[in-house]
Amino acid sequence: MVEPYSQKEQIQQVVYRILDANLDRAREGLRIIEEWCRFGLNNAQLALECKRLRQEVAKWHTPELRAARDTPGDPGTELTHPQEEQRASIKSVLQANFCRIEEALRVLEEYSKLYHPTMAKACKQMRYQVYTLESSLMGHQRHQLLWRSRLYLVTSPSETLLNNVEAALKGGLTLLQYRDKTADDSLRLEQARKLRQLCHIYGALFIVNDRVDVALAVDADGVHLGQQDMPIAVARQLLGSQRLIGLSTTNKEEMQAAIAEGVDYIGVGPVYETPTKLGKVATGLEYVSYAAKNCSIPWFAIGGIDANNINDVIDAGAERVAVVRSLMQAEQPTLVTQYLLSQLNRIKPEL
Repeated sequence: MVEPYSQKEQIQQVVYRILDANLDRAREGLRIIEEWCRFGLNNAQLALECKRLRQEVAKWHTPELRAARDTPGDPGTELTHPQEEQRASIKSVLQANFCRIEEALRVLEEYSKLYHPTMAKACKQMRYQVYTLESSLMGHQRHQLLWRSRLYLVTSPSETLLNNVEAALKGGLTLLQYRDKTADDSLRLEQARKLRQLCHIYGALFIVNDRVDVALAVDADGVHLGQQDMPIAVARQLLGSQRLIGLSTTNKEEMQAAIAEGVDYIGVGPVYETPTKLGKVATGLEYVSYAAKNCSIPWFAIGGIDANNINDVIDAGAERVAVVRSLMQAEQPTLVTQYLLSQLNRIKPEL
């Protein structure tokens, strides 16, 4: 006759089941991240770090813990949430699984104190390492998407702001900057949050103009600064190395200084006179041609660019452009976005 478990043994079995379930959860999440690092990013270093962490977790997954598994008797197998049944983008897949890993490691850290104190210390260290991995990977994702982005929409105040932006995102826009110089902070925060959510859904980058505090408050992908705004070094210290910093430039000296200061991209212009930059003399196409030959980071020609003159800007050497009025005031932003992208993506004839 098999003796029933004592109360202490019953608690021990529950702890073992918790550890087993969360070891599985952490390993599964790490494998999902690893596959994207390997096949999506072709980044051997990040993939190797995932594999190392996965093997470190597996080291603690002993036969003793596996033997406590009771899948048929686990009520959690039936629990689900609508957000788990669909993902809007690769970014949402990655973020969901990083959360899964980090939560699992926190559970392992606490419950393994009742099982193996050394395991608890190891799980704590791994959790911090996963935080670092998340920052590195999300930063890498941002930079990859920045390099791929051809069209950059800078918003202007509008009663149809969200509708215009979503229409552009439907047309293939992958980079958006929220710019409103006159709104009060409560409205600015509200609009920034809504725009960030839209960009998240469509897999686009979301940048905030000028305001590092707003960018941090809404978890934006970065900030765009002017020549008279916060110094780049201070912005970088506040934002960290993984978020993007852009800077407006009007001449080659400002361009070279921006590159030296470590910005991620620059605006080149204003190419044509524009009411969004009153008082600024247009740089013309000459600065565009200079940037095409000398700029080593992504750059966007900006200033009065629209469907009528975009090919002149492209012919001057621009591969990326930023626009305001041509999309914010368009009757059909989706179609205009598609047209602008079709011109930017066209194959240039061999010279």
